[in-house]
Amino acid sequence: MYPIEKGFKMPPEWERHERTFMEWPIQEAIWPGPLEEIHEVFVDIAKKISMFEPVTMIARPEVANQAARKCGCKIDVLQIEHDDSWIRDNGPTFVVNSKGEVAGINWIFNAWGGKYPCQKDNLVAPRILKSFGIPCFNASFVMEGGSIHVDGEGTLLTTEECLLNENRNSDLCREQLEENLKNYLGIEKVVWLKKGLYGDDTDGHVDNVACFARPGVILIQTTRNPEDPNYQNSMENLEILKNATDAKGRKFEVIEIEQPKNTYYEDMHLTLSYINFYFVNGGIILPVFGGENSETDAKAVETISKVFPDRKIVTINGSVIARGGGNVHCATQQMPVGKAAKINL
Repeated sequence: MYPIEKGFKMPPEWERHERTFMEWPIQEAIWPGPLEEIHEVFVDIAKKISMFEPVTMIARPEVANQAARKCGCKIDVLQIEHDDSWIRDNGPTFVVNSKGEVAGINWIFNAWGGKYPCQKDNLVAPRILKSFGIPCFNASFVMEGGSIHVDGEGTLLTTEECLLNENRNSDLCREQLEENLKNYLGIEKVVWLKKGLYGDDTDGHVDNVACFARPGVILIQTTRNPEDPNYQNSMENLEILKNATDAKGRKFEVIEIEQPKNTYYEDMHLTLSYINFYFVNGGIILPVFGGENSETDAKAVETISKVFPDRKIVTINGSVIARGGGNVHCATQQMPVGKAAKINL
């Protein structure tokens, strides 16, 4: 049974949330740099999100007390085993129907093409859904939440580099993947960008490249420096969007955000993106990077503020969390407002 057969579709991220899920970072994930610094940033993110909506921190049983102590009493802690802290990808994707009912999708998670251990991560989504009494649709193909964005009106945005990668679903062609996305997410049209950011360990997740601000409006991170490793890809993606239409036949309004400078932690290139922000109820949690990126940080805050004049913009230290390969959007998963669906799966 597919979600679409029961009237479910994925809502856009700007619709109201019931809560946000995160995952407490663990030593076994081998975060570059002191784990204490990673914990500090995750706590900061959780507390800032909690100003807008409830937060549930997923934690391994042996570190649940640590997570609760550092996060404080306002953050709920739910004990579930996991391998890493990118709940956007290993957690459930939520769908809703016209009755205001909520269900979840459990994608197959293979750690971005088999790069890392993921046996526990692949069980996170169904365990979260069971904990909240939410029915679970089990998908039969590999997918990560960071590889897709939807506008809520039938259009999905993704990249060829990720979804058509041989390390995900080598047995599925583009048309088959599109059909699966339509069946599970209730979308009508897929807009395919080419590649993601240079050095992105996820093989080009779209949530580092471009996202819907609202139906018909897309934010995209670009560089105008021909010497930059992202230049060719960003110009190609920009051209695709300028010539594309959505499921309603509308041309897109495309808004550019200048990318941060190429930045390193020790000898590791960091994949930095202002697009990897997170919608909360009435606000935006935006990563900024400081130092030599202070100028582009200010420009990003200015642009985001203009695009979302009714939302409060709250910044977090994106440089530390980027050491793990993602940012605040990757580290969060929204559960939409609604009641658990009463269906048998």
